Amino acid sequence: MTQSDISQKKIGIFDSGLGGLNVMQAISTCLPHENITYFGDTAHLPYGNKSIELITTYVLESIDFLLSQDIKLLVIACHTACAACLEIIRSIVNIPIVAVLEQAIEEIIDTKPNDSIVVLGTRATISSGTYQKQLYSKLPDVCLSCVACPLFVPLIEEGYFDHPITQLAVTEYLSPLIGESIDAILLGCTHYPLIGSLIRQCMGNKIPLLDPATRCAQTTRQLLSKLDLLNQQTDPAKYQFFVSQDPERFSALSKRFFHYPIEKTSPLIMTQVHKKREKNLISLLELKNKLNLSIAK
Repeated sequence: MTQSDISQKKIGIFDSGLGGLNVMQAISTCLPHENITYFGDTAHLPYGNKSIELITTYVLESIDFLLSQDIKLLVIACHTACAACLEIIRSIVNIPIVAVLEQAIEEIIDTKPNDSIVVLGTRATISSGTYQKQLYSKLPDVCLSCVACPLFVPLIEEGYFDHPITQLAVTEYLSPLIGESIDAILLGCTHYPLIGSLIRQCMGNKIPLLDPATRCAQTTRQLLSKLDLLNQQTDPAKYQFFVSQDPERFSALSKRFFHYPIEKTSPLIMTQVHKKREKNLISLLELKNKLNLSIAK
């Protein structure tokens, strides 16, 4: 296979649901000629209330599917997945990876915080300690507040982007921070930008909300360029969308914010994914277990 053939392969984007479409929007804007395959593991969301072991299993299943789609680069657009098993993913995937959590860390560093940074995330992301560990290693003097917001993703996946119930949840989680000196608030879940307006209503407009989607797109472009994998074709990009459950709902909700139509009647592929590649999946899980054992030792 020639380098030209490889460059025409697709970018694969993974998220637990529809939040990763925020990252896909940024990538499709930055790289308008790149073909993209998106997978949302809607059958198992929210990831944030599950154990690290279970999240890892779901993530490896999902990535196994994307790899079967002959992708040239993988974008992990799920902070919880990154927090749970990014090292394991890197050890078993032999194509370039852009991880949203790593881009978020760089986004925070670029703010050069003087006072404090607030990280909003799922319960699993915050309890993993990943943000705390990485940020303190790079910014040892930073004042960091990490807030778990377990209701945000379920409310967003219900389509309650601007609903009074969601506003109540925002107030419940963030009211202890009102009046504090805060340099920036990181939206540590790709779903959270969809309720950015409600967060601003609670915290005011002066505090920047950091969303690493654009940085993910820029890093994707830089990495593809460095590896000579940019698609040089000028044909319109082709997008494929797969979910593990309820494609109609996914399609309907995406219309609220995603600027590319996802319709069952369109040329796009929108279907439920039945993961029947047990042999590959078992191999991945066996490797995961071996890695866990070696880490424990």
